[in-house]
Amino acid sequence: MGRVLPANQFAPRACSRTPAPSIDARRAHDVTANMNDAEVERQIHQMVAFIKQEAEEKASEIRVTAEEEFNIEKLQMVEEERRRIKKEYERKESQAEVREKIEFSTQLNAMRLKILHARDEAVQGMLAGARADLEGVSQTPKYGEMLVGLILQSVQKLETDAAVVRCRECDVEKVKVAMAEAERQTPGLKLALDEHSHLPPPPGPDNGDGASCIGGVHVISMDGKITCNNSLDDRLKVAFERNLPELREAVFGVNPNVAASK
Repeated sequence: MGRVLPANQFAPRACSRTPAPSIDARRAHDVTANMNDAEVERQIHQMVAFIKQEAEEKASEIRVTAEEEFNIEKLQMVEEERRRIKKEYERKESQAEVREKIEFSTQLNAMRLKILHARDEAVQGMLAGARADLEGVSQTPKYGEMLVGLILQSVQKLETDAAVVRCRECDVEKVKVAMAEAERQTPGLKLALDEHSHLPPPPGPDNGDGASCIGGVHVISMDGKITCNNSLDDRLKVAFERNLPELREAVFGVNPNVAASK
């Protein structure tokens, strides 16, 4: 039996061959070979100039864009700062107006208080002057008749037929006479003199800054619960307070606030 050989033993072997260059490749090679160094350098310069031009244009574009953005941001910052300054100015202006109003109101009130104080001093001066004019009444002959009238008026206000009369110590004798006359004019009236306490003494250097009385009497109910103050000081005070509006108008003129309310 003969030897069997492998099937591929007689197969043709592949031949390895380098492919021939194409016509375009050969032409490019020929053109490159024919280019001289000056041409190559010229083309390189053109490429560099083109790249440089594009870079400069891009840089210019970036610079313009950045400048525009910077200007916009700068305007925004300026506008924001302007609004802030305006707001701060308005706030300080408002504070200044408030302070000015407060100061004006304070000064106006102070001026009004000074005016009121001066007017009050003037009124008190008129009261003191009237009281000084009445100090000499107790030394006149009519003082006795005045005491009788004051006693009778007080008894009528008390609505009683028995009362205690209090007077200045220096007026005791004059008041006794006035009490007798009052009892004579009013049948059934019984009056008693308070010999334990007296009204303050007349104004003078002896009593210094202490209380003083220019005359008149206090009439007290028998149980001591009700007192009718009918001294000349009390009568002057009542009459002065009753006529004070007319006095103020006569001296200081019409009050504009009162005139406006009418």
